[in-house]
Amino acid sequence: MDQIKIGRFIAEMRKEQQLTQRQLSEQLDISDKTISKWETGKGLPEVSLMLPLCEILHINVNELLSGERLSTQEYYRKAEENMMNLVREKEESKKKLILSAAVAGLCTAMLLICTMISIYVETMPYAVKIFMAVFGVVAFVTGVGIAVVLDREAGTFECGKCGHRFTPDMKSYVMGANMITKRYLRCPKCGESSYCRHKLTH
Repeated sequence: MDQIKIGRFIAEMRKEQQLTQRQLSEQLDISDKTISKWETGKGLPEVSLMLPLCEILHINVNELLSGERLSTQEYYRKAEENMMNLVREKEESKKKLILSAAVAGLCTAMLLICTMISIYVETMPYAVKIFMAVFGVVAFVTGVGIAVVLDREAGTFECGKCGHRFTPDMKSYVMGANMITKRYLRCPKCGESSYCRHKLTH
């Protein structure tokens, strides 16, 4: 989906309804910074906000995702296009999760191998053993960092209290307790902390 086109369309429809970003944000119970983020193409409305947003702007979800007004003839073609885009987004998120797990597993294996070599190969010079141990740790830390970035960017997290979908900042993500498909995070909308389910779409 073309985020910039969608953002411009939201701004255009908001102005058509004679609403400021603040007024629209108040009706949706979100911050005006979120509206600005949408309108500048830096993000898309969460699924839970799409219907309320469309009602306020007097458009339908298909038009929102297309970033333009649609005639009856165009409606069905665009609906299929938008459905395929959502499927594609889900597939890309799955690939990121698989890659994240693979990178983490590979780097953990490298750490174990390097550690075992440096400990059990007695004929190896001491300097080489130190190098192997340091290399293993650096590879592990780098791999975990890459895995964390990929996992965080794969879709969004859904608040266990209000259902709001969001992408946590890196610090919150790293510090949050992890239960594989859920992570303990603070929702930016309701302010409550809960186990948030990882969703593969925005």
